Amino acid sequence: VLQGTRTEPFTAAVRRHLRESGVPVESSKGEWGLGQHEINVRYAEAMQMADRHVIFKQCLKETADRMGLSITFMAKYTEDRAGSSCHMHVSLWRDGEGAFAGERALGPVKCSDTFRWFLGGWIAHVPDVMVFYAPTVNSYKRYVDASWAPTRLAWSYDNRTAGFRVVGHGPSLRIECRIPGADCNPYLAYAAALASGLDGVRNRIEPPACFTGDMYAACDLPRVAAGLTEATQCLDASEFARRAFGDDVVNHYAHFFRAEQSAFATAVTDWEHRRYFERI
Repeated sequence: VLQGTRTEPFTAAVRRHLRESGVPVESSKGEWGLGQHEINVRYAEAMQMADRHVIFKQCLKETADRMGLSITFMAKYTEDRAGSSCHMHVSLWRDGEGAFAGERALGPVKCSDTFRWFLGGWIAHVPDVMVFYAPTVNSYKRYVDASWAPTRLAWSYDNRTAGFRVVGHGPSLRIECRIPGADCNPYLAYAAALASGLDGVRNRIEPPACFTGDMYAACDLPRVAAGLTEATQCLDASEFARRAFGDDVVNHYAHFFRAEQSAFATAVTDWEHRRYFERI
């Protein structure tokens, strides 16, 4: 019996409800972790895709509740299993034509200058907007080497250890960013991605060289932020973020994320109970 068979009553109901809500599903399957599943929604323009993301989550929550199940979009549900992500596939189009397609060589990729600079800007600005990809204290516990989650800021072709995985060719050429977690706000994540990439095009930001091999073992590559505090500090100090989103937006979210970190700092966790309850 295939593992997916055991959960088909739930996933079939979800696929049906999503279709009837205007959200086309391309596929569903079991994932690596216990109780972990993947449902792939058909691509759309950024705003519509963010709307689909929100409807998707609400549909799963309501369907699970009706069936006596629980569902979570935490980025890291338990420390000994793989986390849950929100892999973003992005491409630019102009007048019905893919703007990433071209004949320039970039490592193993044939692409346009637009692709090259968009990729360069997206990678370069990850530290500035990391909180929009990883918005909770829990988010950063997902970034563990050899766990299918990215830990380094670099790109590669069809390499799932990379933070930025380039896939496709010609009109289908696109960038998959594997950094956002399942807990991200899609509107903020897409805004961060587009602002970063378009700034790269505007300023002709070159991407690093294409990486080949196991990126987890590449200790010389820059890492993603270690936690919410570091990521919030980067957002608050970022001239790019303030240009792209305005001071009011940056100040609001910097305050919000600091309040989130402060709330966690005063919490007494299960780990502390296990570690100290009878040992001190």
